[in-house]
Amino acid sequence: MQNFLIIQTAFLGDVILATPIISELNRIYPEAKIDVVVRKGNESLLANNPKINHVYVWNKKDGKYKSLLKVIKSIRTRKYDEVITLQRYANAGLMTKMAKTKARIGFDKNSFAKMYDKTVPHSLEEGTHEVERNLRTIAHHGAKSLVRPELYPSNMDREVAGEFIKKKYYCLAPASVWETKKLPTSKWSELIELLIEDGEVKLIGGPTDVDLCANLQKEFPHHVHNLAGKLTLLQSAALMEGAEMNYVNDSGPLHIASAMNAPTRAFFCSTIPKFGFGPLSEDSKIIETKIDLDCRPCGFHGHKSCPLGHFDCGHSIEITNKSII
Repeated sequence: MQNFLIIQTAFLGDVILATPIISELNRIYPEAKIDVVVRKGNESLLANNPKINHVYVWNKKDGKYKSLLKVIKSIRTRKYDEVITLQRYANAGLMTKMAKTKARIGFDKNSFAKMYDKTVPHSLEEGTHEVERNLRTIAHHGAKSLVRPELYPSNMDREVAGEFIKKKYYCLAPASVWETKKLPTSKWSELIELLIEDGEVKLIGGPTDVDLCANLQKEFPHHVHNLAGKLTLLQSAALMEGAEMNYVNDSGPLHIASAMNAPTRAFFCSTIPKFGFGPLSEDSKIIETKIDLDCRPCGFHGHKSCPLGHFDCGHSIEITNKSII
């Protein structure tokens, strides 16, 4: 029986985009035990996944290095056939180095890559999806090149989400960690005006997104519900699955929608789909500016504000019935 450890200690979306490795290893080795390391806060994404044996949680915000050593100590109680490291930073590399394993596999950009038994190139400029890049780490096992991510909301998650469903509805996730990945608030207002003619609007997000969603709701008090901070990640996933359409930024909710194969329209402002983080739902579409901007993209990640002060990549996105359908 094979034992695998997957390390992905980055953001919410990165963990979701790692789940195809779990599903492919399970397909190829049905009896394998698959463990995963994630940062605290993301472990709930993997709840109920029947293909996972154990989840290690690294608390990066509270006693970062003490928690790191604790995780490493726990990892070393097991022997693995392979450790697959998707995070490209040193702490994940250290976990990989210290693990008891026959083989270490990871991306070539990790500072510990020289001690890996197998390295895989990683570039945001080649135009392939991040899922494809991740699956290359297990290509030698016969993994498929592209597999949709997976999440497993429980029956209770679906029941909680169902309490907010009365009729046809749309889900909007207007927030992002990065300001330049957010569609401007005025554009979300334009979108809501169009959608409430046809159904209700559910605003979703985490506790830090409550104010943003509340400000949007104030404009449309009768047909817009602010659910930010009220649902868990998997409850939000269940809600998105049943939506007529989900509207998201280039951010975590985009990947939740992909994992649920939920209909998706994704707004890309300062970043571009070529980086490999676009939607994977069967019914999905990317919406971006039609203007050829010399300054776009202004980096691989978002910024706290537009480096040039105009944010044309966001303000020039057209919100019309034709563009959002």
